[in-house]
Amino acid sequence: MERHIMWTPWIGPGLEHLHIKQTDKDIIADGLILGLNGQEPFRVRYEIRCDSQWRLRTVHLSLLSGSPQTLNLLTDGSGSWTNEAGSVIPSLSGCLDVDISSTPFTNTLPIRRLTLKPGLPITLSMVYIEVPLMQVTATEQRYTCLEITPGGGRYRYESLENGISVFTAELPVDGDGLVVDYPGLFKRVWG
Repeated sequence: MERHIMWTPWIGPGLEHLHIKQTDKDIIADGLILGLNGQEPFRVRYEIRCDSQWRLRTVHLSLLSGSPQTLNLLTDGSGSWTNEAGSVIPSLSGCLDVDISSTPFTNTLPIRRLTLKPGLPITLSMVYIEVPLMQVTATEQRYTCLEITPGGGRYRYESLENGISVFTAELPVDGDGLVVDYPGLFKRVWG
């Protein structure tokens, strides 16, 4: 698989261009996001690498506007995280996937890795990266496969606080597990 996808926010200006390439040994997703934080424009580039089974290996983010910053996280795919210097990040222990706030692409990671059957929910610990603030926290999220169709499917995404759902969205995905529409947040405009 090699794809180019573009999403735009439902409200306000912005655009994301994602290039994703899957080979026999790995998956590399490279995205560039242009957006607004209040009235302040921002640009962020990310690169996410997974193994061939969609297990996360590296997350690199670069804030290209304002005060430029970079964030480099590495994981063994089993819940252990380190920074680029090799120091363990205990607060992220147990997290298997990443959720970058300004892109719908990161929803694809657990969808593809888990291959859920319809009706079966799963609760996950996630590394949540708030963009453009570049703040990293561990959060809980729940994914439920609602249906699988020949062209993709639908998934319920829930953000949890203390095990209680505080935000829910139904996400239609294409045959590659890439979000078509994220109601209220992102819509695909190309690819």
